[in-house]
Amino acid sequence: MHYSALSAAWICWAIVGMSPIMGKYAAGLISPAFLVFLGTLLGILYFAPWVTKHHKWGELLARNTLGKFLFIGTFGTALPFTVFLIALHYTTPGNAAILQQSELIYSLIFAAIFLREFPSRGQLGGSALILLGVVIILLKEQYTPRWTGDLLIIGSTWMLQAGSTVAKKLPASLDYRVIGMARNLFALPALIVILSVMYFWNQAFVFRPTATAWMVLGYTGLLKYGLAMVVWYKAIRSLDLSKVTAIYLSYPVLSLLLSALLGLDTITWPQIAGLMITCAGAYWVSLTVQKEGH
Repeated sequence: MHYSALSAAWICWAIVGMSPIMGKYAAGLISPAFLVFLGTLLGILYFAPWVTKHHKWGELLARNTLGKFLFIGTFGTALPFTVFLIALHYTTPGNAAILQQSELIYSLIFAAIFLREFPSRGQLGGSALILLGVVIILLKEQYTPRWTGDLLIIGSTWMLQAGSTVAKKLPASLDYRVIGMARNLFALPALIVILSVMYFWNQAFVFRPTATAWMVLGYTGLLKYGLAMVVWYKAIRSLDLSKVTAIYLSYPVLSLLLSALLGLDTITWPQIAGLMITCAGAYWVSLTVQKEGH
């Protein structure tokens, strides 16, 4: 498939923006862990032809990266995506998209602790805005059923950053499609453990084979766990990172609008305020990082 770098950025934006919507539609149709498990299998099938054609299976199983791949698969895919889907049983897609911006706060914390990259004033200022936006959403939903989902999201986005922090330690020579395959392939051990525990505790693996369920599964495996990784790297390798980030970080706008149009959200002023403040803070952080050359 051939597309420009700019169109790749917008494709990634659309895929990520639809994630909370699809996760909400999955509620009641597919068990969260089972959806992530089936999605990773489709993700493996998505990358397998390229990996096989270019003889990259050896890189996937190399001893020096095996532990890192297992960590990335567990904390970058299996656990956070499962928790995210569980959270959408309680909260709305709009809230979920906005609160996921809290990931950038964990990014600064992990970079300081593990990579010895300390935040600048601009990064701290942007993080303060993100935190303010998150607090606005949480105060609005305090002690409501949505609050449970909101807390699950902000309590799990650290996993994505933990996976990203370890990914920075991978050899620079690794192709991003190898990393994409690794995120799917090495998510399987943790997912098998989760599903085994569910089986032991007599928790049913729900999969209602409706058209909506198949649509959600196809989106998850082929678009979110497959194509999104390809177009993201296509965009950041060809365009200025700040431009790509400006597009990407606005995805909660799409999530909130789609959610409202589909009747999954009723847009409130706290949501609008939280959205604007977190997006501004996220962009401030990313722009500061770009200017400092990190």
